[in-house]
Amino acid sequence: MNNNSLPTRRRPIKKAVLALTAVSLSAALAACGDGSGGGNDAKTAAATSGKSESTGKKVLWIGDSIAGAEAPALGAVLKASGVEFKNATSSGGGNVVAGEHPVTKMGAKDTWKELGKNLAEFKPDVVAYQITTYDWGTRQQQLAAYRKLAATVQKAGGELVIVSAPPFKLDDFYRQYASAIKSAPEAARQAVQDGKAQFLDASELWGTDASASKAQRSKDGIHSCQQGSAAFAKWFTGKLGEQLGFTPAAPEAWANASWVGDERFSKLGCA
Repeated sequence: MNNNSLPTRRRPIKKAVLALTAVSLSAALAACGDGSGGGNDAKTAAATSGKSESTGKKVLWIGDSIAGAEAPALGAVLKASGVEFKNATSSGGGNVVAGEHPVTKMGAKDTWKELGKNLAEFKPDVVAYQITTYDWGTRQQQLAAYRKLAATVQKAGGELVIVSAPPFKLDDFYRQYASAIKSAPEAARQAVQDGKAQFLDASELWGTDASASKAQRSKDGIHSCQQGSAAFAKWFTGKLGEQLGFTPAAPEAWANASWVGDERFSKLGCA
């Protein structure tokens, strides 16, 4: 699983570089518009000022290390928006589709176990699952797993949002599972039609070409650096805001926060 695990070597990020990155993120995201589903002027003003009145809502974030690299920015904007956030991603695994491979069976077993615990203790309003690079299996196995996920979350009183993974480099490790990786979002889209769940196609943000600048992949072609993670957080919370009825905080309220110095970015070789 080394191909999807973050490197262990840490490279220090200088404060000056972090400050520049944060300023660049704030400016770039602000230039893209608020990305939310709308809201009244009072809510928008509060978001811009950085004041975060609690919405009483909770979001549980699940996925593999790609989702893990997005988690710092996602957590920052949700916190600034008054939404409680829990990162339940895995550096390798995080999948709900067990398939037939020993690695994916083990990963799925851990994911389902942790999900049950989080549903009981954290009690999220929304469980957001980003399809992992390990959701290998047949189309029927994928469909069954996503239907089970929707039913499990619904039974616990929450709503499920499944978001497709960004395009990523199909290296020698992933190439043999390319067909399963391709069919996973199609199965997820079908599964959510049967229950209280939603599917979001991240190609709206990333496109479908991992090598294109729009995909915003890091040097490994798989994960995102701060800029890509911030772009995803802004896009995704705009969708969540529509669903949960909150206005996402403006970039000025969270893009300059300490999350840009998260060690996972230095491990990825991000500036």
